[in-house]
Amino acid sequence: MTRKAVLHTVWEYIILTVACFIFAMAWECFMIPNGMSAGGLMGLSTIIQYATAGVVPAQYTYFAINAVLIIVAVWAMGIGFGFKTIWCIIFSSVAMHIVAGLPVMHAIPGSFFYMEERLLIPVVAGVFESVGLGLVLRYGGSTGGTDIIALMVNKYWPVSLGSVFLVSDVVICALLLCLPEKNFSDMCYGLTEVVIFSMVIDLVVGGKRSSYQLLVFSEHYDKIADHIIHKMDRGVTVLKAQGWFTKADKNVLLILINQTQLSGLSQVIKEIDPRAFMTISPTHNVYGEGFEEIKTGVHLKKKHKHE
Repeated sequence: MTRKAVLHTVWEYIILTVACFIFAMAWECFMIPNGMSAGGLMGLSTIIQYATAGVVPAQYTYFAINAVLIIVAVWAMGIGFGFKTIWCIIFSSVAMHIVAGLPVMHAIPGSFFYMEERLLIPVVAGVFESVGLGLVLRYGGSTGGTDIIALMVNKYWPVSLGSVFLVSDVVICALLLCLPEKNFSDMCYGLTEVVIFSMVIDLVVGGKRSSYQLLVFSEHYDKIADHIIHKMDRGVTVLKAQGWFTKADKNVLLILINQTQLSGLSQVIKEIDPRAFMTISPTHNVYGEGFEEIKTGVHLKKKHKHE
């Protein structure tokens, strides 16, 4: 690797580490000190912590479940998770352990982060979590958890990723009601955090459930296309075009990818052809193989069933 590439990689891991601490602060500074929970794997981990009266800290449950999920996903799907994902899972757990041991950072009476208005706690936590996780996704990492579950469900059943995320978040928030000291308002605080998180992460990185359409103009289009087909397991379409100024024929790549693949592909394109011209457009409704299932409606399904 060149010196520039090494420095770029080091910078990426610095950003990922800082992002893990921001993600950890959302839970250990705001949610957990105030007995709150929300969606995702961290929400489930906090519920286990409350149910065991703190005997099993959330960061330990978070790390242990993620380790199991990665093993199961590799066995069931034959997929490999990059080192960035392992890094983020480990450092998120380490960051939560560090922040948990610093009461001065907890949003409790007498601390800097204390908020008298209780409803503000999940709002601020949702912003912190979305910024932290958004940066992780933007730099090609992942914190695991329900992301892994959603990928496995989507592989074997025709259920969209968005539906899995929504159902899992609501179910986890509702699990808080199983604890005798919690009530319906506690669940609503969790749902508030989920809503704020979903809204703000779109501003940070376009949302982890969004997709993108790319048009790539490059003299090395064949190398880029081969990388997408063989390394990313995605399809690519070559469009025939003509540059009107030069009147020369051009090959343009039309690519549809998930948000989590955008950062890695952009870096690969830059390495293959630094002079490549690329446009990126967010798409929120992509149906077909590798994305979401085409929705036909219940009445149409019933009609075809009886024909």
